Amino acid sequence: MPLENRLKEYRARQGLNQGQMGQLVGVSRQTISLIERGDYNPSVTLALRIAAVFRVQVEDIFSLTGEEEE
Repeated sequence: MPLENRLKEYRARQGLNQGQMGQLVGVSRQTISLIERGDYNPSVTLALRIAAVFRVQVEDIFSLTGEEEE
């Protein structure tokens, strides 16, 4: 199942560009771009860092496509 994300939405709300976001979590601007496009799945550590920037849970930003709730 592909991983969907709302990173671009959260980043835009905070007024951060991709470069600034990358600096906050310790990766390149290109990595942030790849994550937003769905071309790269972040490690658990990186996903946690991203969520921490926005003070939300990882599940608020990342979810599996087609995942059914029980």
